[in-house]
Amino acid sequence: MILSERDLVRWGDRIGQEVSGPVFLGLKGPLGAGKSVLARAVARGAGVEGPIPSPTFNLVFRYPTRTGVPLIHMDLYRIEDAAELWELGWEDLGAAGEVVLVEWPERAGDLLPHDRWEIELVIPEKGSDLREVEVSRHGDPPHLPGFPVSLQRWEDQE
Repeated sequence: MILSERDLVRWGDRIGQEVSGPVFLGLKGPLGAGKSVLARAVARGAGVEGPIPSPTFNLVFRYPTRTGVPLIHMDLYRIEDAAELWELGWEDLGAAGEVVLVEWPERAGDLLPHDRWEIELVIPEKGSDLREVEVSRHGDPPHLPGFPVSLQRWEDQE
């Protein structure tokens, strides 16, 4: 599916407003594909106020939301070994209904939760504001708002 950056932001906002946690969203794609754009939109939709920087250097940010359940935004780009995740509180992710957004989730390897959504973003043409979006469901995560069911890949990839 192809989305403009504006549509990507609107979709992220809707996810943030409507998704029920605990939910793990893995955001995949090359540098500059829009992972942080989507993560910020989800956070805004969940009621996060103030700056929402990319966690590339801090690795993890926790934000309060309007529901009182934290939204977690992680960036694993700088992780060299999945064993480093334990220092970031990986084992507690999703506790108490959290919405967890993880950029570069493939760096977590076998430590990824069984029940999750993966959203892959690709820029089809250099300089374009369009994004190819592919969504895949793993295990049995909660419903992902705003994405047409007919376009979701319903695969249980263990």
